[in-house]
Amino acid sequence: MCGIAGIFNYTNQSPTDVALLERMLAAVRHRGPEVAGVYSQGPVSLGHDRLSIIDLEGGLQPIPNEDGSLWIICNGEIFNYLELRAELLARGHTFRTNSDSEVIVHLYEEMGPECVQKLIGEYAFAIWDAGLRRLMLARDRMGVRPLFYARRNGSLLFASEVKGLLASGLVEPRLNLKALEQVFTYWCTLPGTSMFEGVAELPPAHYLLVEQRGISLHRYWSLDFSTEGAGPRRSESQYTERLLELLVDATRLRLRADVPVGTYLSGGLDSSAIAAIVRRYTSNHLKTFSIAFRDANFDERAHQHRMAEYLGTEHISMECTDNDIAEVFPEVVWHGEVPLLRTAPAPMYMLSQLVREQGFKVVLTGEGADEAFGGYDIFKETQVRRFWANRPESALRPLLLKRLYGDVRGVSDTSQHYLQAFFKNGLTETGNPYYSHLVRWRGTSRLKRLFSPDTRASLEGYDGDRALDKALEGLQPHWDSLAKAQYIESRLFMSQYLLSSQGDRVAMANAVEGRFPFLDHRLVEFAATMPPDLRLRGLEEKYALKRAMSDLLPAEILARTKRPYRAPIRNAFLGPGAPAYVREMLSPSEVKRAGIFDPAGVEMLLKKCLAAASVGEMDSMALVGVLSTQLLHKQFIEAGGTAWGVNEGSLSTVRVDSEVGEVNERQGVAAAV
Repeated sequence: MCGIAGIFNYTNQSPTDVALLERMLAAVRHRGPEVAGVYSQGPVSLGHDRLSIIDLEGGLQPIPNEDGSLWIICNGEIFNYLELRAELLARGHTFRTNSDSEVIVHLYEEMGPECVQKLIGEYAFAIWDAGLRRLMLARDRMGVRPLFYARRNGSLLFASEVKGLLASGLVEPRLNLKALEQVFTYWCTLPGTSMFEGVAELPPAHYLLVEQRGISLHRYWSLDFSTEGAGPRRSESQYTERLLELLVDATRLRLRADVPVGTYLSGGLDSSAIAAIVRRYTSNHLKTFSIAFRDANFDERAHQHRMAEYLGTEHISMECTDNDIAEVFPEVVWHGEVPLLRTAPAPMYMLSQLVREQGFKVVLTGEGADEAFGGYDIFKETQVRRFWANRPESALRPLLLKRLYGDVRGVSDTSQHYLQAFFKNGLTETGNPYYSHLVRWRGTSRLKRLFSPDTRASLEGYDGDRALDKALEGLQPHWDSLAKAQYIESRLFMSQYLLSSQGDRVAMANAVEGRFPFLDHRLVEFAATMPPDLRLRGLEEKYALKRAMSDLLPAEILARTKRPYRAPIRNAFLGPGAPAYVREMLSPSEVKRAGIFDPAGVEMLLKKCLAAASVGEMDSMALVGVLSTQLLHKQFIEAGGTAWGVNEGSLSTVRVDSEVGEVNERQGVAAAV
């Protein structure tokens, strides 16, 4: 795992400024704090901050091909690199390292940009093709690893995080209000969008080609729930056996590392399944890590300890208090570079700190299972609402909603009348392709009432529906309702929030690489072809996954209804001991100075939250959304992305000779060739 950055003067082909690249690398150094490498030749410079995981001694990047005509920098891992390496050696290729990243450059020699089709991995990489004078940027299918780029005066700049682009001095930090509107509707930005004007995110499953004649974006993969050509329906046992086979292989591949690999253990089905597979099918000594909360409404430590005892793992648990969440929240926003509507990333940030302190650089996690196998409440909620829509006047059918949210604080004690009124919004719009998410998006959109008049005026004419249609253009009208809901959740919430703000960013803030067996694209593709009733049977989520794991997990874990992962909000920011920055950021003077929100509206929200013994879901989201946006403005728009410390300390940096690929090491800054 690493941080990457680069510059390509693609229009005038003039030499690059290596000092500029050094500043970009310094801004993402937390991603790879061990050693930095730079290749610079003519119009291109490539930089790499390394966190060594595979080929600890020889895997320094950038890495060339045999004759130095191709150079690669990669953030992430190619898990099937041993198999690919064997194929490439048989075809006559010569390797300089044992690194997984080197297989990409040789695959590119064979296949060009379509080399991505052969990769099983979680990656973002750049390849410089000197012969064609072409730069290729690529990102993994599911969007695990981030990559951003900007065009300025005939140059393309790219980096793992936006702060790397801002550090160049060529990209002015300006808030993208359209992206803000998206966050306050969909809980995240849409694919391809960043929170900063003029900065684009390379969407998942895409590659970008940059040449003197221009720039082109290409999509190389899409999640497909079509069953045509899938053959006759298999038996239930055949599906579950194949599911387990794929999950075991995905887990086995993700254990490939030259450093110890740990596992997160939440006490739920997904992380327990991964830990159980590691114990059953490998000889790895397993160390597991989990979050516990002092607030019993969020705590799951009893289930975590039960699983750790059952599996016989060496288990370490971290207790997170309300004050802990508030204390680290500014750092979480700085690393995530996007407003949040939840505090859930904060404990994950703290957990990755614990993992790193224990000497681990790599952890396996259970993310992706809910999206692939129908685990979220929103999928069950959609089934209930469709059932209810057949008889909108029914008083009995909406009672099923209470069963879904009985253990969620703020919902379980909500009156049936209010719950029914909330979920009846758009009840009969079953023909809308976004039916599953409409009630949620419309509810979240009410938070935009807090926008200032200037923000509202700036957004006039913005067609959010059109932007959404473009982001979800792969959704097919003939898919069943569950498939549509799963596609939306995978395309938006998973890649844009779960794998970013709650995944890569908070882990890599502490130089920890998360690996996600459930997001192996082979498993994801197989799950999409399964009959919907094997993913969600009635109101039982992840039906086939539970059957596949029936011999590996205790009955009480298999029988547990999924409990959403949440973290405290109101008591964290407004309870006893809350840090002073919270009131400062929400003060009328600070809100007015930033100009994003209406000071009177924010003040009313704050008074309401202070007066209430407990705060409802919408007000909680509003509080987090306003506070995180205010912090983002302070850190990036006012401070240019330097708040909360860009590490510019001494780092061993290498110069890569463009002719023979030799490496010369010295302290300090990188030297151009």
